[in-house]
Amino acid sequence: MNEPADPRQREAAVAERQGLAVNGYAALLAILVLAAAGVALIASGTTAENPGQSALGFLPLALSAILLRGVYVLAPNESAVFLLFGSYSGSDSQTGLRLTNPFYTRSKVSRRLRTHEIAALKVNDAAGNPIEIGAAVVWSVSDAAAALLEIDDYESFVRVQSDAALRRIAGSHAYDAEEVAIAQGSPEGPPVPKSRATLLDGGDEVVQGLVRELQDRVRRAGIRIEEARITHLAYAPEIAGAMLRRQQAEAVLAARRKIVAGAVDMVEDALAALERKGLSLEPERRTAMVANLLVVLVGDKDATPVINTGAMP
Repeated sequence: MNEPADPRQREAAVAERQGLAVNGYAALLAILVLAAAGVALIASGTTAENPGQSALGFLPLALSAILLRGVYVLAPNESAVFLLFGSYSGSDSQTGLRLTNPFYTRSKVSRRLRTHEIAALKVNDAAGNPIEIGAAVVWSVSDAAAALLEIDDYESFVRVQSDAALRRIAGSHAYDAEEVAIAQGSPEGPPVPKSRATLLDGGDEVVQGLVRELQDRVRRAGIRIEEARITHLAYAPEIAGAMLRRQQAEAVLAARRKIVAGAVDMVEDALAALERKGLSLEPERRTAMVANLLVVLVGDKDATPVINTGAMP
């Protein structure tokens, strides 16, 4: 069978299965009864001066001591993985007192939710600009056998793969929509798909992409990614000042566009009102009036009126 080209898509070689384990309370009672029987045999053999009977009493004691090694306790959301001479022999997830083969080597694995916070990483986004991005990942163990036997240290594995997945997601998205427009308009810039969500405004689409990317990376280790959230997003310090000035310029331009659009509407309303009242203007005076009104309305300073005292031609 050919392995997938992408090693992240490989499934775990060890499939978790239920191991040999029984209710520990009943088993513990049986062990105590067996031990009591051994003590009784030894005591009666000593009283009757019967060495054979006394020696026979040590067998139940030894057996109960061996069986006692197979007793263990599992807390909620905890599993035990059994190995017999290095071979996987099954797992147990039943909560409470349990008994299994005393010759098994037992290892406990927690299935509780865990949180890994990724510190701010400096990466280049899809437009090539350096940014800082951090995230929080909530994960749990879904396959105790795979987590224990496929990976040497599954907690460290999750940390490393989380960093790698976040870098990949950040590198495949632009910081904001303005970067996409600039990159699309520049023949020398990196190709940035218009349809792809940006890191700043992408929301759930970016987060779900991070979850899928990370899940593909940790699936073989028996890890399930429950949730991920972007916790930090900013331009890198070396370009933060320049990007702030760009954003300020964009805000000024947007305000100017709104002012100009409003001024044009006001001039149109003024001319229409004059025409409704029967005041018609010659083209030259109409043009001058429009220019003066636009200067007054669009200017960022108060206009100084100039009164023409000359005779009207």
